[in-house]
Amino acid sequence: MVDNRENAWQPTAEEVAELCDRHFGIGADGLILIEGEEETEFYMNYFNSDGSQSFCGNGSRCAVAFVKSLGMLKKEEATFRAIDGYHEAKIEGEEISIRMSDVSEVIVRSENEYFVNTGSPHIVRMVEDLNLHVIELGSEIRYSQEFEKEGTNVNFLTLLNEDEAMVRTYERGVEGETLSCGTGVTACALVMHQLSNNDGQKEIHALGGDLIVRFEKTAKGYENIWLCGPAQLVYKGEWTL
Repeated sequence: MVDNRENAWQPTAEEVAELCDRHFGIGADGLILIEGEEETEFYMNYFNSDGSQSFCGNGSRCAVAFVKSLGMLKKEEATFRAIDGYHEAKIEGEEISIRMSDVSEVIVRSENEYFVNTGSPHIVRMVEDLNLHVIELGSEIRYSQEFEKEGTNVNFLTLLNEDEAMVRTYERGVEGETLSCGTGVTACALVMHQLSNNDGQKEIHALGGDLIVRFEKTAKGYENIWLCGPAQLVYKGEWTL
């Protein structure tokens, strides 16, 4: 995550991949540039680890925490813009919440498989056991004829009850498993509502931590969707370009 408010650096895909390389670089699932703009507190410019671009839910929450640490926020809320449009953010103690884009529908592909676009495209496949080969199974879907060109993320979801579940995610752009995916967790929460029609908040456990999704079901689809959870600084340093 880089303070790029002066817009001094526009990285190439090769530079992003070099930074994110876990053996010869810093190592990361993605790169976030905090850039200045007049309409909102900041623009979140997100790159996947291969240099491609998309929206990132957890990245957005971390971006809000980073912006707060830079002293850019005068209050415990903010607006920002990302590749998919405008978002709101709230800071309540250790919890950082962002408002996701509205979702018009959950597409039922089969009895156990769904498609949801939550700012990034997601397949959600229901499974009974998460002890599976996420990279192998996820890449089969991601590189299938249907999704090969644009790609899709793939979430394997196991229900604990109507309002709680566990998930593992294969993420496009990373082309591997990530420990937590905010847009994927949001997609899973909406699928859980599709299955139960229970309007309560959804708690989802990922390998990287626990997240809560709150939303409203309306005639237009899903609105007022909030992705909520903690964000913690683990390291800072310098990188010579």
